[in-house]
Amino acid sequence: MKLQTWFAGAAIAAAILGAGAAQAQTCVGNCGTDGADGVVTLSPTGNSSYDFVSTAGGVVGAGQISGVGGTNGSQLTSAQFAASAGDPLTLFFNYVTSDGSEFADYAFAELQTSTGAHVAWLFTARTEPLGNTSPGQGLPADDSTLTPSTSAIIAPGLGNGVIWGPLGGSSGGCFDGSGAGCGHTGWIQSTFAIPSAGTYQVEFGVTNFLDQAFDTGLAFDGLANNGITIPTTPGGAVPEPATWAMMLLGLGAMGAMLRTARRNGSPATATA
Repeated sequence: MKLQTWFAGAAIAAAILGAGAAQAQTCVGNCGTDGADGVVTLSPTGNSSYDFVSTAGGVVGAGQISGVGGTNGSQLTSAQFAASAGDPLTLFFNYVTSDGSEFADYAFAELQTSTGAHVAWLFTARTEPLGNTSPGQGLPADDSTLTPSTSAIIAPGLGNGVIWGPLGGSSGGCFDGSGAGCGHTGWIQSTFAIPSAGTYQVEFGVTNFLDQAFDTGLAFDGLANNGITIPTTPGGAVPEPATWAMMLLGLGAMGAMLRTARRNGSPATATA
């Protein structure tokens, strides 16, 4: 077999593997992992940590819902996963804000296709001094079921600020003081039935709304499809298509050398 035939075959195989390889989770802005910290406890999953996105250290334009707007924020896209129609998609979230309702920061989790097209809102949440934060005022309605069904903000206490490390310099603060909507929701579970078989991803986002002061964050944990965990921690390792291509091209070249050597009746040799 000619060398170029091996390379062509390797390239085709690499393209197939690359197309089937899961996309690693990606972050724009400030994403990370934290443990029990200030007002945020560990989630009901029993995990020793959870992931988060925060507007503290966020990027202008990130973490927004199209048509709603915002200033700076952060977003994290999960690893991609295959699902069947009817599969239960579950996650826990905890919305945390040091900003008052006058500036109404918000967060969300959106189910998307593997190409980023919208499928469903797993929840939306927005700063609200009274009543439910989810679905957020002026935001899309939740397509999922929340447990508990109510999501009123839990204020940190009279005269106290919201303490949570991912809020950065806003930790311990509260715009407009007690009763303005500062606090957290506590852990809430979102459950959604996958509408049809396919490959999906989940995007988590949070944004400051009218300014870049008094930050807001979103803690999340336990994203799973039909009980199978979907990676959300930033920096998770998934083989890139380019890596597969390099490996297969190398194997193709080695195979071509071996076949040529056999035809010539001499052993193949390798040089460093």
